[in-house]
Amino acid sequence: MERLKFEGTWTALVTPLREDGKIDWEGFEKNVRFQISQGVSGLLPVGTTGESPTLGWEEHNEVIAKTIQFAKEKCYVMAGTGSNSTEEALAGTRYAVEAGADAVLLVDCYYNGPSSLELRKEYHGVVAKKFPRIQVVPYIIPGRSGTALSPEDLAILAKEFSNVRAVKEATGDLERMIKERRLVGNDFDILSGDDDLTFEMMTRPGIRASGVVSVISNVVPGAVEEMVRKTLAGDSRGGDLRDALSPLFGIVTVKVEDERTFPDGSKVAVEDKFRNPLPLKTLMNGLGMSAGPCRRPLGRMSPNGVQVVRSAVRTIWEKNPEILRPIEDAYGVKIEERLEKDEYWNKLAYN
Repeated sequence: MERLKFEGTWTALVTPLREDGKIDWEGFEKNVRFQISQGVSGLLPVGTTGESPTLGWEEHNEVIAKTIQFAKEKCYVMAGTGSNSTEEALAGTRYAVEAGADAVLLVDCYYNGPSSLELRKEYHGVVAKKFPRIQVVPYIIPGRSGTALSPEDLAILAKEFSNVRAVKEATGDLERMIKERRLVGNDFDILSGDDDLTFEMMTRPGIRASGVVSVISNVVPGAVEEMVRKTLAGDSRGGDLRDALSPLFGIVTVKVEDERTFPDGSKVAVEDKFRNPLPLKTLMNGLGMSAGPCRRPLGRMSPNGVQVVRSAVRTIWEKNPEILRPIEDAYGVKIEERLEKDEYWNKLAYN
């Protein structure tokens, strides 16, 4: 099996939806073609950003197949096939293999929370053994899954299976990643799972990440790819791009204080935490890109949340408008107009 190098920017694709809740395939194709035109290294359909928890498996598989069809070998495709059921992960991986994916991403089993030992023996290892001809990438995100494959068990997997040569790291724990690198060795790729940590993970000698599975590259794929490539090359402009993009990196998750009113008229402040992909889809809808609504139980942001998103993209436009200009040609919009008119943004929030 040819060794696939996991580096550069892999966009965790949104799944655009129509108002009736069905997948917007025209919008999806437009998004994929935009990504390819901007030179991303790879595409990741049906991850968290693609709302995999609320897509049925038929939809899930169709998104993977369409991504591969639209990409047409212009970039790599890593299909999200993880589950909290090993049997489901096996079935999803089988479909991805037959459809022609280059790799699969397996999120640690959420909710039922197996131990690291069980994750290795009853999940990641089972899939890697069953499908030795495809690259299997563990995805470690305890904030979502409630469990985590340990660096030690990841290293054992890498020794046991030649098709486990990369990991998506979304623990936010840099010390853990340093241990990971020490255990897995140099011939193993660490991909950042957090846009705001990518530059630090790549430049810290003890980690040496080779790229990112990015959320924000749905909107600015060219700029994120350039940041990663320049950083890999040791070019100081990678850091400049990180600084320029940081307002967008900060809205993958949005926390705001909102007001609630009780039936008796009294009021109380509550912190709302809007998580990916809701802020991203809010941003894309505001800019006129193909996104549409989220699937329930995800809904809308509060007006305060939408304002945080709008302010972040305004900052980019004011300081580095070239980062956003490719959107105008790809989607036939005017960024200035989209940012200035309240009508585009007010409808994205709860009343």
